[in-house]
Amino acid sequence: MIKKEQISSDYSKIELGKLSNLVENIFQTSPDFKIDGKKFIKDKLELTSCEISFNTMESKTAIPFIHKNKENEEVYIGIKGKGQLLLNDNYVDIEKGAIVRVATDTERTIRNNSKNSFTFIVIQAKENAIEGNTTFDGYGIEKKPN
Repeated sequence: MIKKEQISSDYSKIELGKLSNLVENIFQTSPDFKIDGKKFIKDKLELTSCEISFNTMESKTAIPFIHKNKENEEVYIGIKGKGQLLLNDNYVDIEKGAIVRVATDTERTIRNNSKNSFTFIVIQAKENAIEGNTTFDGYGIEKKPN
């Protein structure tokens, strides 16, 4: 269960808990469709520009469908273990420390073909939404930290 510690209009913070407990989460869109080990945090964190999910797949499991996105690219970040993304009929290995960007029109699914659990993060954001270098979006102010 996600614990929301504090929130203001300026920031929000949640506690996801131990990543090893992710497997207890169930994402279900209908009685016939569910994915174990998936937790979306956009609504809990009150995000407005992206969706983030934390995921754990048990050994030898797979998402049972292939999909594309209409507007959002996805970034997959390997946290623990290893698995494979199927991208346009090509398998791409992903493991701890690997980061893979997937464009909107790319066919995709993911599987854990290993003997151990596989934990990863998916960040989904509107493709081509950022123009230029995001470093220039930030600007200094006169205030100093304590």
